[in-house]
Amino acid sequence: MLLTITTTQAPATDLGYLLQKHPNRFQSYDLSFGQAHVFYKEADDLRCSACLLLDVDTVGVVRGKGAGEGLLSQYVNDRPYAASSFLSVALSQVFRSALQGRCNERPELAITPIPLSARLDILPVRGGEPFLRAVFEPLGYVVETERHPLDERFPEWGESPYYSVTVSKTSTLSDLLTHLYVLVPVFDNQKHYFVGDDELEKLLEKGKGWLSAHPEREEITKRYLKFRPSLFREALARLVVEEEPLEAVGEGDERPAEKAEEALERPLSLNEQRHGTVLAALRASGARKVLDLGCGEGKLLRALLKDSQFAEIVGLDVSIRSLEIAQDRLKLDRLPTNQEGRIKLIHGSLMYRDRRLEGFDAAAVVEVVEHLDPPRLLAFERVLFEFARPRTVVLTTPNREYNVTWENVGTERLRHTDHRFEWTRAEFQDWAQGIATRFGYSVRFLPVGPEDETLGPPTQMAVFDRA
Repeated sequence: MLLTITTTQAPATDLGYLLQKHPNRFQSYDLSFGQAHVFYKEADDLRCSACLLLDVDTVGVVRGKGAGEGLLSQYVNDRPYAASSFLSVALSQVFRSALQGRCNERPELAITPIPLSARLDILPVRGGEPFLRAVFEPLGYVVETERHPLDERFPEWGESPYYSVTVSKTSTLSDLLTHLYVLVPVFDNQKHYFVGDDELEKLLEKGKGWLSAHPEREEITKRYLKFRPSLFREALARLVVEEEPLEAVGEGDERPAEKAEEALERPLSLNEQRHGTVLAALRASGARKVLDLGCGEGKLLRALLKDSQFAEIVGLDVSIRSLEIAQDRLKLDRLPTNQEGRIKLIHGSLMYRDRRLEGFDAAAVVEVVEHLDPPRLLAFERVLFEFARPRTVVLTTPNREYNVTWENVGTERLRHTDHRFEWTRAEFQDWAQGIATRFGYSVRFLPVGPEDETLGPPTQMAVFDRA
């Protein structure tokens, strides 16, 4: 496995000071799993490239040499050739000072952003090039990739998950090494050592200043911690800066279950992701007149109100108390004159035909249907799809399969006590396709939240478009 770090900042040989490795020397280091070699393939004032070559002793790590127990299960594997957690360990040991941002001989270099590129040969990317770009590009990197076939002699076998990847950016060397240290095992989706509380602390330390704001922070955290649910939840709870807490709800609140669900999902920032995804679907529909059915305390309404695309917004809820809270939070009595006519809150039920709901371009139904008993669900279907009949309906509901990732829910319990049911992905798709057929809509399905390869996303979304 080969990592090549290159700079073109003159004099480029200053890279030797940053790495504390002399360009004219070939150096080797003994590691618990093999050896690391450092050498320079080019070194002059205009361009300097330092290489870190790992020689992993696969027989030794299978037998447990230097580790107390076997780290790999097979003698034949890709660890000598593919970037993995072995590379992260090598970076932390061979380039320790550079990773920590220290340069004793030239301290000003360590804090100076310079043009840098890092080429990884070879990186296994579980999730493909879209995931690769989704991870590096928000950090400001330019990404170049070359995907390798399973076997060049047999192209019909298709592509492999292995890439040669180059990421380039003007930054400090410490930042580049830190990103590689955290992210390489994320793409590989494996680690050769036990993941526990110390690994959580390591992630929080190395992710300081960039991970909490990263759009893929949930997936990065989950993979880095090897899908350990308790570590994942704690990490996100400590990483994510929550919005200001909402004011306490009084004794008369009619929606305590909504609070319970929020408390469960808050470590995932799922509520924000859900509303963001719904908002994006409504925008894409081109809607101008929008309903929020089961609007609750107005969180989605607040986002709709901020977007000038939506000229008429109506929120409906069966709970008077929730509507009062929504009115206070949206400050409807203090809206500018030109905004007053855009939004209206109405009290009503989704069980009965309501002509006030007719004539709208789109309707959002966010985490509502699971609160309805089956006979009421049938009534809701007619009220929305037969009578109100908006051009687009965006509907979300929990994915029951995902509940196993929460220790206090598991396989048997529903996400909270006010739910009458929770659908698996197959059940939800069967229901939605039946709705589309009966009422003349097409339907497509989208995930919301961090998607597990086996369990799917925590929230599932259907977008209905009237034929």
